Amino acid sequence: MASSELDLRSRWSAGRPCHGVWNVLPGAVTGEVLARTGADFVVVDLQHGATSEAELPGVTAAVTAAGSVPLVRARSPLVPDIGRPLDLGARGVLVPSVRNAEHAREVVSACRYAPTGSRSAGRLSGAGGEPLAIVMVETAGALDDLDALLAVEGLDGVYVGPVDLSLSLGLAGEEHRAELRTVLSSVIARAVAAGVPVGVHAFDGQEAAGFAAEGATIVTVAVDAVSLGAGVGQHLAAARNRPAADRR
Repeated sequence: MASSELDLRSRWSAGRPCHGVWNVLPGAVTGEVLARTGADFVVVDLQHGATSEAELPGVTAAVTAAGSVPLVRARSPLVPDIGRPLDLGARGVLVPSVRNAEHAREVVSACRYAPTGSRSAGRLSGAGGEPLAIVMVETAGALDDLDALLAVEGLDGVYVGPVDLSLSLGLAGEEHRAELRTVLSSVIARAVAAGVPVGVHAFDGQEAAGFAAEGATIVTVAVDAVSLGAGVGQHLAAARNRPAADRR
């Protein structure tokens, strides 16, 4: 398991994959359970998850105490929404809806104190220093400007949101799946060639392993709500399909 954001940064820079889980269910207990799976990092989703900003200090502390690194997907790409998770214990942020390279530079700046950045002092908990600054590639504009975006100084990685990217590119739907997969593979290849850590959002380990085989090192292997539903469904199916003679 990774021990800190510095460990994640070092391993990613060396091309070594780190495996994490995505958290949309609320509460410190959920964060602790996810961290105790052995995940290198846990991403708390403020954009689409059920965790509130007020819960972040407890959730990030629980993840850290359980031996994992707490990261947060920011609620939005606005500067205040980038700084708040860092003030409340996140060791890094994944910032959604980044438009282009110039926008990515603003994100990196919002993660760094002066004189190298514009982050406001006021941290309440968690780590200071240089938290991880990761931008999400999920718009056509970010994809068009990808080479310049990958060259942004201080950027720790890019993380592709395939669902939003498919909508932005007009590639939503099963009929476009192969074409979208080609786009995702291209982003991975270009990031690897530029020496920038890259990940693609995945909902299960098999899908995550496919992206890792192409060079992704920010490897998200599961989403808690999806895994919970699938696991309980499998247990119910096994119980209901069990022969009557065996039900004792």
